[in-house]
Amino acid sequence: MKAIISAISHFVPPNVIPNSWFEDKLDTSDEWIRTRTGISERRFLEHGATSDLIVPCIEDILKQRNLSPEDIDAIIVATITPDNVFPACAASVQKKVGLTKAWGFDLSAACSGFLYGLQVGASLVESSAYKRVLVCGADMMSSILNPEDRSTYVLFGDGGGAVLLEQGEDDNYGILDSRLYMDGRGGTNLYMIAGGSAKPTTVETAANKEHYVVQDGQSVFKAAVIGMAEVAAEIMTRNNLTADDIAWLVPHQANLRIIEATRNRMGLASDKVMINIGRYGNTTAGTIPIALSELYRDKKIKKGDKIVLASFGAGYTWGAIYLRWAID
Repeated sequence: MKAIISAISHFVPPNVIPNSWFEDKLDTSDEWIRTRTGISERRFLEHGATSDLIVPCIEDILKQRNLSPEDIDAIIVATITPDNVFPACAASVQKKVGLTKAWGFDLSAACSGFLYGLQVGASLVESSAYKRVLVCGADMMSSILNPEDRSTYVLFGDGGGAVLLEQGEDDNYGILDSRLYMDGRGGTNLYMIAGGSAKPTTVETAANKEHYVVQDGQSVFKAAVIGMAEVAAEIMTRNNLTADDIAWLVPHQANLRIIEATRNRMGLASDKVMINIGRYGNTTAGTIPIALSELYRDKKIKKGDKIVLASFGAGYTWGAIYLRWAID
C-alpha cells in the first residue's frame, strides 16, 4: 500500500526579523531585499538548536493522531544544521520527545532534504517493515550565516516542519511518484569551506570565518530556475497531469523569481502556488513542510487534492514529488 501523510505540523520561532533590522548592519534596504528575493521578514531562534524546531511539530502530530511517543517506529531528520556533528539530530529529537522505540538518522541534502527524506520514509512504510515513520525538515540557518555577508545573511531564516507517514487503505492516495536528482559539480557554488574532514576546524578556520554559508548567487539562481522548473514539469508528464489537475504547487521557498519560473513552466495559475517566503525567508529543509502544513492548517487542502512538491538546493540536489492528499 502507498504511504500517506496522516498528520502534519510546523514550527517557527516567535522572534521576527524584518528587513529593516539589517539596514544599520549591512549596505542594504528593505526595498533591495524585497525586490530581489520576495522576502520581507524571517524568524531567528534566540535560544536552542535545530531539534527545538522539530520537537513542537512532533508533539502536535502525536496529539493529532492520539498516539504516544512509543507508537513511532522511525524518525528521519533532514537538516544541514544538526545540533551536533554527532550524535545525529534525530537522536536529540528522540530523547527530547521520548520516542524510545524509534530508530532514526539525519539526512543531508540541503534545501531538497525534506523531499529526499519523504521518499526514503515512504519506502520504509510501503515495505511494511515499519508502521509509522516521522519525516522532519528543519534548519537553524542563523547559526551558519555570516552577519557581514549581505549576499547570504538576509536570505535565510529558522524553522521546521514534520509529517507522519503511514500506510493508506487506497493506492490512489498518498505519495504516488518522485523524481530526485543530484549533480556534485554544483558543490562549488553553495557550500561551507571548513568544519568537515576535508578541512577540519582550527583556530585559523574560525578566524577566517570559514564556517559560514558561501554562495555564488547568480550561478545557483540560474541552475535553480532550470532545475526546479524542469523536474516539476517532468513529474506532470510522467503522471499525465495537466495544470487543471493540480490543486497546489508547494515549492521550495528560496527566491520568488525561481518560484515564478516553476509556476510558468507548469502552466499554473498564481492562486495554485503556495508562497510564504515573504514571512519566513529560506529555511532550507524546512520550507516545504512549513508551507504544506500552513495549507493544511488554513483548510486550503481537501482530501483527494493532487499536490506537487518541488525543490532545488546545494549539492546540487533537486527533485519533485507528486502526492494525493489523504486527510479528511
